[in-house]
Amino acid sequence: MAVPGAAAAHRPGALKQQNKPHKGGRHGGGAQRRAPGRVPAPALSRRRRRDLRRQDRRHQALQLRRRRREAVLAEKRLLGGADGPPHLVAVVPLHEGARGPDALRLLRSDAANLVVSEADGARGFTLLCPRLRQRWRFVLAPTRDFHAVLDLAKVADSLLFVLHPEDGWDSAGENCLSCLFAQGLPSCALAVQGMADLPPKKQTEAKKKLSKAIEKRFPEAKLFPLNTEQESLLLLRHLAAQKQRHLAFRDRRAYLLAHAAEFVPSQESDLVGTLKVSGFIRGQPLNVNSLVHIVGQGDFQMSQVDAPPDPLCLNPRAAKRPERKGQDMEIQDEPGNSAVQMEEDVKVLMKADPSRQELLQSEVVPDPMEGEQTWPTEEELKEAEEAVKERRKTVKVPKGTSKYQAAWIVDDEEDGSEEDEDGDSMEEDDLMEEEAFQDGESSEEEEEPVEDECETMTLPESARDDQYDERVEEDEQVLEKYRQERTDEMFPDEVDTPRDMPARVRFQKYRGLKSFRTSPWDPKENLPRDYARIFQFQDFSRTRKHVFRQLEKEETDGAAVGWYVTLHISSVPVSLMESFRQGKPLVLFSLLPHEQKMSVLHFLVRRHPGNVEPVKAKEELIFHCGFRRFRASALYSQHTSADKHKAERFLRPDAALVVTVYAPITFPPALVLLFKQRSNEDVLWFKPVELRTKWGRRGHIEEPLGTHGHMKCHFDGQLKSQDTVLMNLYKRVFPKWTYDPYVPEPVAWVRNEEPAPVPEVDME
Repeated sequence: MAVPGAAAAHRPGALKQQNKPHKGGRHGGGAQRRAPGRVPAPALSRRRRRDLRRQDRRHQALQLRRRRREAVLAEKRLLGGADGPPHLVAVVPLHEGARGPDALRLLRSDAANLVVSEADGARGFTLLCPRLRQRWRFVLAPTRDFHAVLDLAKVADSLLFVLHPEDGWDSAGENCLSCLFAQGLPSCALAVQGMADLPPKKQTEAKKKLSKAIEKRFPEAKLFPLNTEQESLLLLRHLAAQKQRHLAFRDRRAYLLAHAAEFVPSQESDLVGTLKVSGFIRGQPLNVNSLVHIVGQGDFQMSQVDAPPDPLCLNPRAAKRPERKGQDMEIQDEPGNSAVQMEEDVKVLMKADPSRQELLQSEVVPDPMEGEQTWPTEEELKEAEEAVKERRKTVKVPKGTSKYQAAWIVDDEEDGSEEDEDGDSMEEDDLMEEEAFQDGESSEEEEEPVEDECETMTLPESARDDQYDERVEEDEQVLEKYRQERTDEMFPDEVDTPRDMPARVRFQKYRGLKSFRTSPWDPKENLPRDYARIFQFQDFSRTRKHVFRQLEKEETDGAAVGWYVTLHISSVPVSLMESFRQGKPLVLFSLLPHEQKMSVLHFLVRRHPGNVEPVKAKEELIFHCGFRRFRASALYSQHTSADKHKAERFLRPDAALVVTVYAPITFPPALVLLFKQRSNEDVLWFKPVELRTKWGRRGHIEEPLGTHGHMKCHFDGQLKSQDTVLMNLYKRVFPKWTYDPYVPEPVAWVRNEEPAPVPEVDME
């Protein structure tokens, strides 16, 4: 019974908590005893240290925000300003009914703006606006040339999409948007023309329909009407004030869109010469000793960089000329300075230094003796024998197995499981069809299709042009690819034994593995000869970081961003100038160190849902990899984390695959697009040839019809039903080199002088 007012003493029980004592480690008192005479730093109170760190963090965050704000403002002032390059705007119509030239004409008609240059003709113009202290260059993207649209998007500062008032964009526009988003979309604006021409009731429905379509692709974009000069001025203000999006592959490189070009043939040949390209430097400063890549043409060297007068200066009275040290020189338009101005129209900024210039060597010269070995010494032989004895093991193999086959059988003694001696375990091993990157032949190309499995399908033709491709007779090769893709999907990793050749010959490049995941396979075994021509990295990630770090530390000595320069590019084919005259954009990018060298590149890609045609391995494709555009035949493999990756015969639509090609080195990040090149678009190749008929009509090819080799033609009169269209084609014929000085003597013919026997005739 407890007594009131008495306090019971607390006694710890058996489960008393005992905290772990603090261990100072090497920073404890022992370190102070081992360093006598050292004066410790003045100790501050914990509250004081916490307050100082908080103030430092706030101050650091404030400075970081201020620097970012200043960088954004400086970028806006530089782009389109007097000291920066003109604001490059690519006008892209997304509908067949969208009027791109009308939009350019409306932007050019503003009275406050001054049109300086119309060298591009109907394809674009340059616009100066002293009131906004801005200058633009508008370029109309060719809608029929899809690769030209992607090339313009690589260098454009902004994209102006012109929509249809009712439909927005069609199927071609949807495909264009998908590719632009995949490649990397810069800053963009949306404009619609012809909305005011619709009836008032349809305008409301059209606006709602456009708003729903825009929310899916551009959730934060604003649609600008483009019908009057006032609306065009609002669009220009929006283009000048919007935030610029950065593309990773062009932030570290200098790039240029050609404003003018001139071709100077060389003394040796008229087919190769020096290309003089004029334009504004963008991205990073350009050094004359570096290499430049012309999109779709290849890598080239520069011999000289000139600084002509800026043709798009905001102040026409003063022409600013960049000096080598970054200074500007002003030349007033006075009558007495005309002779001096003529002499100094073009100023040489820098010339290439052969000792510092990057080389165009893209391949390694293979050494035929590199793989040879010298005769081993006795010590090396003894070491090899001892190593073999240590690695020697005993395994149970079926009767009649050779030593080479036994070497590939994995011993399962470590797992505690034993195989049967009757060889039944061999039936459980899967014969995996593995196409390594070094194999030169594919299994799908070697196997012959069974004639019993083939079928022929004939579809009726249609006279409608819009449904021509859907109803035309399918090609037999396309049907065969569909059949092979379906067979590979139903029976993956299965191949029938051939009937026309022995199986050991058919599968002589393959080997049986106990486990595809765990069985060893040396990656450097039996490499093809092409691997001796590529450049290899000991550590690619470290090399990439080193190159980027050097670019940030070192200041590039060359033409600064915003300068109007003329690049002298050496050893350029004349076909490049012909494509520029036809209206295709001429785009240049500077190359980082090692980016001209060939190597093995791996891309992670996913098939577009709109692509329904089969894409077979080793089929030639067109690649848009960052700033590059090239053609190559690719291999496909599964995207796994193992040391071996199973090859795929087709580009599957349900998974992301790794694409492997031989191509020049491109430092990531760089997005990649793959396009299938149609082999039946060769109608345009014969477009310059005149057509004729047997009844005397003359004509020419207008455009291809569909994708099956048909075309639209125009003749000087109506054709008759019994007439035939012809094309005169000629080629030179030469004799074959069949000369042989050795003529053997002919065999002597023996003449039979004896009379032929008379046959006996039975008269009965």
